[in-house]
Amino acid sequence: MENTETLREWFERVDSEKTSSITALQLKSAFAVGNLEFSLSVVQQMIRMYDFDRNGTMSFEGAKCLFSPGEALVKIGFSLDSPAFYTVCESFDQNKKGRFRLDDFISLCIFVQSTRNIFNSFDTAKQGRVSLDFNQFVYCTANCRI
Repeated sequence: MENTETLREWFERVDSEKTSSITALQLKSAFAVGNLEFSLSVVQQMIRMYDFDRNGTMSFEGAKCLFSPGEALVKIGFSLDSPAFYTVCESFDQNKKGRFRLDDFISLCIFVQSTRNIFNSFDTAKQGRVSLDFNQFVYCTANCRI
């Protein structure tokens, strides 16, 4: 959804209770209308990624991020350099057409968040660098699989 006005109209229809935020169940139902069937747990992960005020719902600002993948990565704190960004995107582009579906993007975000969590557990000095022995590397790669 590229047009902000169109997205706003969609968001207001989904926000049936007029709370200025949408729940996972509301989002799941909205996706189902468009023939996008996601499990509730996947939709809850979407909500968590863009729940900027941590209240269990997604605001319009979160919805804008959800439907704008490039900006979304930056908004949720994933600052990758160009080679890392393109490598990750290519690995989640299942059709190899230079773009990916929403569920692929969600998987990409979950992967990047998981790798960041593992990295942070080894970066105890918070310097942005880690040294791993082989066993630690194996542990990391095994835990980053989706």
